[in-house]
Amino acid sequence: MEVKSTTKFVRLSPKKARDVAREIQGLAVSSALDILTFTPKKAAQLIGKTLKTAIADAENNFSLDASSLVIKEAVIGAGPTLRRFKPRAKGSAGPILKRTSHISITLVGSAPEKKKKVARKAAAKVVEETPVASAAVEEQA
Repeated sequence: MEVKSTTKFVRLSPKKARDVAREIQGLAVSSALDILTFTPKKAAQLIGKTLKTAIADAENNFSLDASSLVIKEAVIGAGPTLRRFKPRAKGSAGPILKRTSHISITLVGSAPEKKKKVARKAAAKVVEETPVASAAVEEQA
């Protein structure tokens, strides 16, 4: 079960927030909250707020256990940019870009399991070596 939580129009540059989001991606929720608590950046506080919202949604809306939750992805997207201008020399103006971002966190109920790929030839050899299969082959001959 996937739970997604989004915070939009955060007054923070996406470039600055992505550094913090990369640190928590793929971690368990408890260790991610510890990292965010002790990271001295504005982005850490805002991402932590969004993460706590996702955890509350998972517990209340989907009846998932908070201890088994893992962060599948933490994405920081660019929001609209506020454009301001500062006066410069000789009557010109220089642009000031005040960037915003959208924070999106996806949680998974437990760690995703990796399926083992078994080669077809190896699986066929295992079937041939079993005594039941060899007895069936001898009867046919």
